[in-house]
Amino acid sequence: MQCTMLKAKLHQARVTHAELEYEGSCAIDGNLLDMSGILEFEQIQIYNIENGKRFTTYAIRAEEGSGIISVNGAAAHRAKPGDRVIICAYANYDTSELASYKPRLIYLADGNAVKGSSNAIPVQVA
Repeated sequence: MQCTMLKAKLHQARVTHAELEYEGSCAIDGNLLDMSGILEFEQIQIYNIENGKRFTTYAIRAEEGSGIISVNGAAAHRAKPGDRVIICAYANYDTSELASYKPRLIYLADGNAVKGSSNAIPVQVA
């Protein structure tokens, strides 16, 4: 059996650009792609914390160290510069792989600087 699991997450990224006339995609600082394990041209889901909109696109590489998170093409209607977003990638795993499965969770601060990373989300309590 295959399970679709969270592969990687960039948590609370700030959108730096929204380029309607650019070829569709989401440009992400190359260092953030490498750290998260998100591949160029990989399908990603973007969840806009500010307006609740969720959309699917693909990742492209932006300049390393630039802090760029640019939502491009039609997706530019879903986010604007300054919006906080969560960027997720998912992958299929065989149940035999799940014992060693761990997602890459990258937490971002101002300027899309990395403030921490983890491979587990704390248990939510009441």
